[in-house]
Amino acid sequence: MRLTHLPDGPDAGGSAGGGRPDLASSPAEKQAAANTLHKDIEPDTKSAGRWADEETGAVVKAFDAKDGHGWLTSGAVSKAHKTWSEQIQNFVNRLAGDEAALRNNNTLMTGTDAGVGGVVRKVSIFDTYSAPPKH
Repeated sequence: MRLTHLPDGPDAGGSAGGGRPDLASSPAEKQAAANTLHKDIEPDTKSAGRWADEETGAVVKAFDAKDGHGWLTSGAVSKAHKTWSEQIQNFVNRLAGDEAALRNNNTLMTGTDAGVGGVVRKVSIFDTYSAPPKH
């Protein structure tokens, strides 16, 4: 990947704003995306993680010492699974953060716009020109 140009291809950000054409931008689209994260993606990710926990546990048990001599594979798989579990938890946390950001984005942007507008209005020189004349 080069940082001096956009990547090639259909998903390369060919829209006028430089973003992907399927980017959720309206409040309704953001809420729909947040709902999908909450109802489908987060639970499915956790479910897949639980399934992997069970399967990995079976592998660790199968290769563990039964007569005092176990396979090194058991410990290695167990250690790799611990790292993988931490990564899954970080991913689920990130999904939850993305969901919250999607839900709060419209409020944040509207509040920021109103706040900036209020500050600009206080210091605008144009207020003296746009006010109706006083009698």
